[in-house]
Amino acid sequence: MANKDQLKAQQFIDAIPGTGGIVSAIARKVGCSWHTAKKYIDEYVTVQAAYRAECEGVIDLAESTVIKAIQGGDARTAKWYLIHKGRERGYFTKQETQMDMNTEGTTEIIIRYADD
Repeated sequence: MANKDQLKAQQFIDAIPGTGGIVSAIARKVGCSWHTAKKYIDEYVTVQAAYRAECEGVIDLAESTVIKAIQGGDARTAKWYLIHKGRERGYFTKQETQMDMNTEGTTEIIIRYADD
């Protein structure tokens, strides 16, 4: 493991691409501990920006995969997407909650989900 004093922020910036934002992968590429990598991400604005860009790229990839599945006719994925991204158009999962006090003094909570 490298001594923290020997490390430079640029080493972390160079190591981040391709890690998917996984801190242990960044640490392995730099040759330091997880805690040191996390500290550089938290303390250096330039490292933090590179880290955020990598994480956003993974989200973009995941969204692309969802869109491809929908384009391929995957109804289940389309439904999931509408529930999560189409709320403003009225797509959501209905949730009902009911609480009842019973005679023993305990509370029973019933949650019903309806997605149709």
